[in-house]
Amino acid sequence: MSSWKEKYLLYTGSVRRYSPRTVAIYGEVLDSFEAFCGTPAEESLLPQIIRSYEVDLLKRDSARTVHLHLSVLSGFSKYLVREGVLKSNPVKAVSRPKLDRHLPEYYRASSLEEYFSSTAYLPAEAEALSGDPSYYGKLLSRTIILLLFNCGLRRSELISLTRSSLDAKRKVFSVRGKGDKMREIPVLDEVIAEVGVYEAVADGRFGPQSPDSPLLLTDSGKPLYTVYVDRTVKRELAGVPGITGRRSPHVLRHSVATGLLSDGADLNSIKEMLGHSSLAATQVYTHLSPEKLKKVYASAHPRAKK
Repeated sequence: MSSWKEKYLLYTGSVRRYSPRTVAIYGEVLDSFEAFCGTPAEESLLPQIIRSYEVDLLKRDSARTVHLHLSVLSGFSKYLVREGVLKSNPVKAVSRPKLDRHLPEYYRASSLEEYFSSTAYLPAEAEALSGDPSYYGKLLSRTIILLLFNCGLRRSELISLTRSSLDAKRKVFSVRGKGDKMREIPVLDEVIAEVGVYEAVADGRFGPQSPDSPLLLTDSGKPLYTVYVDRTVKRELAGVPGITGRRSPHVLRHSVATGLLSDGADLNSIKEMLGHSSLAATQVYTHLSPEKLKKVYASAHPRAKK
C-alpha cells in the first residue's frame, strides 16, 4: 500500500500538474524531513518537531531554502487535512525566518538590442545560408532568445510551444502555463515573421511538421529540453555588452517585465502577460528601473519642481 508521502507526490503531479522537477524537489524535502524525524512524515507533523527541524536546517542552509522546506511541509499538511489524516495544518504555528529582499536581475534593453542587431543577418539571409550546416543551430538559438524576451515566457512554456500555438492572423501565442492554465500573449509582426522563417528552415531540414509538433526542435530534430535552453541562453548572451551577471531564461523574462513597467504598462497588464496567479506575485517580480525612478523623482519631488 502506498504511503501518504507517495500519494501526495502522485497528487501534485497528476492533479496539481506540477512539473516532474517540482515533484522531485517536493520528494527530496519530505525525505529530508523523514530522515530528521526517523518516522514517516505524517506521523511527525507537530509544531514542536517542525520547529526543531527548522532550527536544524538554519545551521547549514539559507533562509530561502528553509522557506521552501516549510512550504512543502505546509502543502503536505493541507493535503492530509483534506484527506482526514490531520485536523489542522501544524506549519501555521511555526514562525518562518526573515528573508532578505534583493532587487531582481534584468538586462537593459540596449544590451538586448545589441544582441539582436548582431544576429540580424540570420532571418534576413535564410535562403542564402540554408545550405550552411551550422545555419539551423544559429537560427534556432536566435529564435529561442527572441521568444523568451519578446513574449516573457517561462522556460517550460517555451519548450511546450507547438506549431499551432501561434495564431498569426490574431497575432497571439496560446501558452500553457503553471497549473495547466492557458493564456494568450500578443506578438509583434517582426516576431511572427521570424518564426515563419524558422519554421520554413526547420521544414527544409526535418520535413513538414504537423500542427501538434513542437515549434522548436534541437539540431537533431528532437524537442527542446531544459538543459538545452539554459546552455543556449548562456552561450548567446556571453560577451554581449552590458550583460555581466547571470545569463538565464528567467532573467530574460524579468527583463520584459522591467521594460514594460518602465514604459508605463500597468501591473495588471504585466500580470496577464506573465501568467501570474495574483497581482502580489507581479509586484514582487517587477520593480522600478533606475530610469523610471529618475523620471518619477524629477516630476514629483518638491525640490525638483522648483
